[in-house]
Amino acid sequence: MLDKTDRKLLALLQQDCTLSLQALADAVNLTTTPCWKRLKKLEDDGIIRGKVALLDGDKIGLSLTAFMLIKTQQHSSAWYQQFVDVVQSLPEVMAFYRMAGEYDYLLRIQVADMKCYDAFYKRLVNGVPGLIDVTSSFAMEEIKYTTALPVNP
Repeated sequence: MLDKTDRKLLALLQQDCTLSLQALADAVNLTTTPCWKRLKKLEDDGIIRGKVALLDGDKIGLSLTAFMLIKTQQHSSAWYQQFVDVVQSLPEVMAFYRMAGEYDYLLRIQVADMKCYDAFYKRLVNGVPGLIDVTSSFAMEEIKYTTALPVNP
């Protein structure tokens, strides 16, 4: 169970994972050793899954965000594993979910432009048999984007 100090550490790290151990310890009123032990436990428990740099897609030429909804009639374990393997191998896929409801899968895709999206689409549908409906929507404006979970410190 996370206590208030753990939650505050997680909130701080989600804002800036480059904060020094001393800065984190000071922010939660601990010395560095107990703070480090808490951070290590959060990592060991899998709560902190990694530390990354978040890039601006527009500034690196990946300005088109697409959301792809997929229906299939295939639900065997072998087909599912093939589908997962193909989708996970495509670097344009930023998020991949199995869904409840009308569609079976949802993908968030980041590419440079429509031509790149079309190439991605062709690689996907040619790589996996049995997709019966592939519907895409394209983001016109990013209004909110975050990777920070609401840990309520």
